[in-house]
Order: sequence, then structure tokens, then C-alpha cells
Amino acid sequence: MAGTLTKLAGADLATAVERATLSPEAMAPLAGCPDVETALDLLENGGFAAEAVRLLAHALPKRERVWWACMCAANTAPPDLGETERMARETAETWVRQQKEEQRYNAFTHAQSTDFQSPEAWAAVSAFWSGESISLKDLPAVPPPPHASGAAAAGGVALAAVRGDIARYPARLKRFLESGRNIAAGGPGRMPPEEP
Repeated sequence: MAGTLTKLAGADLATAVERATLSPEAMAPLAGCPDVETALDLLENGGFAAEAVRLLAHALPKRERVWWACMCAANTAPPDLGETERMARETAETWVRQQKEEQRYNAFTHAQSTDFQSPEAWAAVSAFWSGESISLKDLPAVPPPPHASGAAAAGGVALAAVRGDIARYPARLKRFLESGRNIAAGGPGRMPPEEP
């Protein structure tokens, strides 16, 4: 039922669609669509789950999108996940909880240590790009591009969906969208770790 995803209430559909760079095919079912919540349903039901993921990443508020990227990364993380990746995710989660600049910069430092090769890294980058500046602390502020945090979160979710067994991709997208909707409704969006 439309209107249940309260965290999306302030999202502008046109802006989120533009930032999500949807294909013309994915755009077609959205003609006349009134809001993001309805758009997500139309995309997913129309076979555009990957596009729905991108749209949701750009429509969620910054804290919620970073948390969602963290939850998706945690869901598909292998048991032997490296320490650098684990720390990238944990510092991003800490930023979500505390909203402190120190944690935001720590998240980026840990993302750098992964060479930006994992879902955890991009969740951390999304946290970093959610702040007011992406310059070094002692330099003049440089605001991140408005789409950057959403793009990083979408990238992290996409990487989590293809990690390991690619055959799990469709089921993961469905599960991730359920998690994202739960977060948009004010829930925690947690998922148990994926079975090996």
C-alpha cells in the first residue's frame, strides 16, 4: 500500500530517477507514476529489479542508504571476509549511528585500504560522500556532488548482489529490495547471513 515507506516521503521521484540513470525501457512503466514507492513496485514487477535498487539507493535519506548498503554487504559477506573489508563496513555503520565527522573520515580511510574492490568499501564511501565536504579536514570544504552518496550505495548493493555465486543474483536483488523497503518504513533492514 502506498504511503507506508515513510522515509521516502520527502524523496523527489524525478530527481531520484535522474540520478539513478534508468534506461528508456525502465523509464517506460514510470509514466505518470506519483511517487518513489509506487515506482519501486512498478520497476520490480516489470523485471527491472536492478533499476529499482538504484532508484531506492538515490531515494533513501543518506543515513538510511548507507545502512542499507551495509546490510546488503553483511548479507553476502563470506565467512573469511578480510579485516579491511570488515572494518570498512563497521566504520560506515558507526557513522550511521553517531553521525560524527571522525567516523565519516574513518570510513573513507578503511574504504581506501580495500582498494575500493568490495561492497563494504562502497558502503563506506557512501558514508563519506554523505557529509558536507570531501576535502581533507584542514582544507577548505568541497561539497560532494549531490548524486555521489546514492551512487556509491547503489554500487555497494550491486557488488553485494554479484559476490560469489552469480546464480543467486535475482534472489539477492529481491531480498535486498525487501530490506530496503523495511528500512524505508523505519525498520532495521537486517538480513541473516546468506547460507554458504
